[in-house]
Amino acid sequence: MKNEIIRLKEELEKARWHLYIFYELTKAMHTTLHLEEISYIILTGLTAHQGLAFNRAILFLSDTTTNTIKGFMGVGPMDNHEATEIWQNIEEEKKGLYDLIKTYHRIKEGKIKVKFMDFIQSLSFSQSKESGFISSALCEKEPLHIKKDDPRIPETDPLKRLLQLEEFLIAPLWIEGRNSGLIIVDNYVTKKPIIEEDIKIFNMFVDQSSGAIKNSQSFEDTLIKAQTDPLTGLWNYRYFQRQLDAAIKTAKTQNQNISVMMIDIDNFKKFNDTCGHIHGNLALQEISKILKDTCRKIDTLCRYGGEEFSLILPHSSKENAHLLGERIRQCVETTPILDNHAFTISIGISSFPQDGDNKETLLRKADEALYAAKRNGKNQVVLADFIPQPI
Repeated sequence: MKNEIIRLKEELEKARWHLYIFYELTKAMHTTLHLEEISYIILTGLTAHQGLAFNRAILFLSDTTTNTIKGFMGVGPMDNHEATEIWQNIEEEKKGLYDLIKTYHRIKEGKIKVKFMDFIQSLSFSQSKESGFISSALCEKEPLHIKKDDPRIPETDPLKRLLQLEEFLIAPLWIEGRNSGLIIVDNYVTKKPIIEEDIKIFNMFVDQSSGAIKNSQSFEDTLIKAQTDPLTGLWNYRYFQRQLDAAIKTAKTQNQNISVMMIDIDNFKKFNDTCGHIHGNLALQEISKILKDTCRKIDTLCRYGGEEFSLILPHSSKENAHLLGERIRQCVETTPILDNHAFTISIGISSFPQDGDNKETLLRKADEALYAAKRNGKNQVVLADFIPQPI
């Protein structure tokens, strides 16, 4: 009888602790609507000692445009050595759940490099049978508990091989009837068995996470629409201003170069007046695509207004920005628009820190360089520190 009372007390204490964890994590999720932050809170809750205490937690999200499922975020160690370092640091600094969640801002700013996060974000699988277990798991209705040597996932399976999975839990994220992603957890380092109690609290947490991710995606979709130019699909003026502020702040903190490029389509008003606004809009769309295809993935391309575009080039010296500007200019000049029309562009470039240490100065100098290019014959790239005299 006494032993039974002790057992019941222990179970009650565990249940109380799990409810407390669930409450704290749910409360943390309500602090933001940004998908990256929500995802980090979810994965931290799954791995923190004050949370569900799995060694690793991984989030994959479906990409309907490419019919793939991509690694979005991973929290945990890459290997045993890194695990020891992480856990010692947490113990020495007495980091609680909210301290760990706050770490994400330092990761996002590049102050902390996380190998496992980078590795997960490099993964991408096709949503087809050829991808193996991850594709079939995406179609499951309930979470799965996969044990070591489970026949459902062979040793050669890409997901198992890449993540070195043994025993793990994998849960599909169903949002509005659509398979939107997967959450995977395991005890990669400690090899601690996953018990029924772990599975129950994990399943509850996945249900809550699906709702949080749904709200976050809806919020970000709305945010993207508010910051996107409806004609070209590029970022708009408002987004450009915000991103340039952030880029300059990061460049100052990390002692990096950035460049700003202002682009204007030459003689566009004449084309509009001659061919009409419908053709003008079509031309803008085609030129936008050329600009997007020519610049780098890390660059921020925006429609600044009318026939003018802007480009933020992180980690880019003035020399590299000039090379890119010339490549963009040549691509526009040599690509027929609307089948047979030829367009040219003029470009002005300024760079941080050479031309200024604040947004207003950089924009003014890039604008001055752009209009110098227009005055001096158009179809050319002009740098802020070398503005030629009018011809």
